[in-house]
Amino acid sequence: MNVDMTSDSALILYHTDGCHLCEIAEALLAEVVASVGVSFGRVDIATDDGLIERYGTRIPVVLRVADRAELNWPFDHRQLDAWLAAPS
Repeated sequence: MNVDMTSDSALILYHTDGCHLCEIAEALLAEVVASVGVSFGRVDIATDDGLIERYGTRIPVVLRVADRAELNWPFDHRQLDAWLAAPS
């Protein structure tokens, strides 16, 4: 998915290929955002040394672009809903 990095509702999923937890998080995120009409994009941390350093031991991580708030794994449907509903 493409993401508009200037959108207040945009989310970014930091992940890497072959990460089974990232695949689970992406499926959960896709389900939740579809129900609330929010867009999200994916960023593979393997493409950037800075991202590897920042997120390498924490992925998957969801970033809310509007306020740079992060939700670290593990999270479930309820936690993701509550985080999305929190004021940014």
